[in-house]
Amino acid sequence: MKKILIVLLLLIIAAVAAYYAFPERMAGYMIEEARSSAGLVKKQITVGDHNIAYLEGGQGQTVFLLHGYAAEKDNWLGFAAHLTADYHVVIPDIPGYGESTQLMEATYDLDAQILRLNKFVESLNLEKFHIAGSSMGGLFSGIYAVRYPDKVLSVGFFNAAGVKPPHKSEIMKKIDKGENPLVLQDRKDMGRVLNILFVGPPRLPYPLRKVFMKSALKNRVFYEKALEEIIPYLFALEKQLPAISAPALILWGDQDKIIDVSSVIVFEKGLRNSQTVIMKNCGHAPMIERPQETAQHYLNFLKTTGN
Repeated sequence: MKKILIVLLLLIIAAVAAYYAFPERMAGYMIEEARSSAGLVKKQITVGDHNIAYLEGGQGQTVFLLHGYAAEKDNWLGFAAHLTADYHVVIPDIPGYGESTQLMEATYDLDAQILRLNKFVESLNLEKFHIAGSSMGGLFSGIYAVRYPDKVLSVGFFNAAGVKPPHKSEIMKKIDKGENPLVLQDRKDMGRVLNILFVGPPRLPYPLRKVFMKSALKNRVFYEKALEEIIPYLFALEKQLPAISAPALILWGDQDKIIDVSSVIVFEKGLRNSQTVIMKNCGHAPMIERPQETAQHYLNFLKTTGN
């Protein structure tokens, strides 16, 4: 019995050691497990000069999800886990982000990204789908719906960029001054960034936290370049909102420190057919902060679209 206890103790010590000694490997296991639990599989496809990594799973009508600035496809995992039972879900790493190709010499402004996303859609033979995006991904979703209306069944705007809010957030004021408070400056800066994004920051296991920090710091120069290229289009959707004929969901965390909740009024005035959900005590990324609740709001909306 004593030998068995010693063996068990040694196994536990080895597991804990591996947890801290090999964070990237452990993070990989955790992410793969989360993807599998969500019913999603990672795939990749070459579109033009970019290799695009994406998640896919489920059956039924397609839901096409777009992440935000300085984010990536796995941000949607907790949310997507509630969709794949009834919908076919596709989540790309937008070119330049995550595991997709990043070319410093390429352009990543609004027009270039929408063209790349449409080529990706065509490569997967997606004919009609629901599209939803968070932050920058919301801007892309709206512009996509304007330019390719025959493909879009509905649009989801989750704390979306694209319109000029009546009340500008402190973060946006800093961006106007040429600062970028959304980018991690060093390994000690993660708490500050998480507090900007969330009211209640999600608890990240050490391996995921380590890998997130490494990736954010590695991509810092690209993020600066991408922000410079997207800023001129930050309010480009506002005048085009009336051109969106598809039903739209406007979903916002009321404590968003990046894109003020007053943006909702602008979206409501511009859209022909919209529903609004404002989540109390929630920040800039509801699908991460409260994934189940956010998914339920979205599913309720999809049921009302008639598609």
